[in-house]
Amino acid sequence: MATRGIKTDRRKVNSSQDYEVRHIAEKLGVSSQAVGGAKRATGSNDRKVIEQYIKNKHN
Repeated sequence: MATRGIKTDRRKVNSSQDYEVRHIAEKLGVSSQAVGGAKRATGSNDRKVIEQYIKNKHN
């Protein structure tokens, strides 16, 4: 498992990069603010954690 580099970077959402937040928001059909809220609520910037939180919240 990589501890540095592109593989670890792809698993995380950098909220200071607008395109990363927009990508997740468009993928899940939510607003950018919802992605930021999910990131704060979970305390994680891991894509899978944020996606799962949003999916559970909107179902």
